[in-house]
Amino acid sequence: MDLSLHGKNALVCGSSQGIGLAVAKELASLGARCVLLARNEEQLKKALATLPAVAGSHQYAVADFTDPQNVRDTVAKLGDFQVLINNTGGPAAGAIIDAAPESFENAFRQHVVVNQLLVQLLLPGMTKQRYGRIVNIVSTSVKVPLPSLGVSNTIRAAVASWAKSLSNEVAAHGITVNNVLPGFTGTARLDQLAATLAAAAGISVAEQMSRMAASVPAGRIGKPEEVAAVAAFLCTPAASYVNGTSIRVDGGRTGSI
Repeated sequence: MDLSLHGKNALVCGSSQGIGLAVAKELASLGARCVLLARNEEQLKKALATLPAVAGSHQYAVADFTDPQNVRDTVAKLGDFQVLINNTGGPAAGAIIDAAPESFENAFRQHVVVNQLLVQLLLPGMTKQRYGRIVNIVSTSVKVPLPSLGVSNTIRAAVASWAKSLSNEVAAHGITVNNVLPGFTGTARLDQLAATLAAAAGISVAEQMSRMAASVPAGRIGKPEEVAAVAAFLCTPAASYVNGTSIRVDGGRTGSI
């Protein structure tokens, strides 16, 4: 099985921490040269120092995903990539009925619009080399909407539909597009969600976390590295015939086939 990414360049979005950083580490361990993209330069510097060394140095670039033009201008200077990991922080938790209309617009811009412009920038290089891997870190809400994540549920579904449409158009060029759907995973994002749910239920955050873990057949919260392993596999030559899929990494929690 060919899992080597030697000679491949990977752009990993939202990679200063959490799942994004875990994916970058996995890609680097397979030989890819990574460029970390996020808005916090200090965190990016620290993250960069944790990547396994490969031939050719890893880099970081600073961009604000709330500003698509800023992302476009930054990435346009970075050269060609064979791997693109679309990943950015989700919208704030809360009931959908309470969400301001502009929160949907802002989230759509950060997730769908930025994904689209990144693909348009990188697709020519992928097509020329007849190798491209586009992996979107989304959510199990694509399968079953999650409580208190109204805006996120809406936008994640839009990303999944966008990705499936794109996968059909680019497959003939040796390019695949897939979604990874993390379940409860130990990140700052999960901490925020647990705090919101705990406040609504009038319980401690620790009790909320315990309830979340108990709802998973595996009996625990997932690790970023477990999500990253699946994402990295989808970027390898071995995954060349996996296209247009949404793969759950959730310990079995999602209640659908």
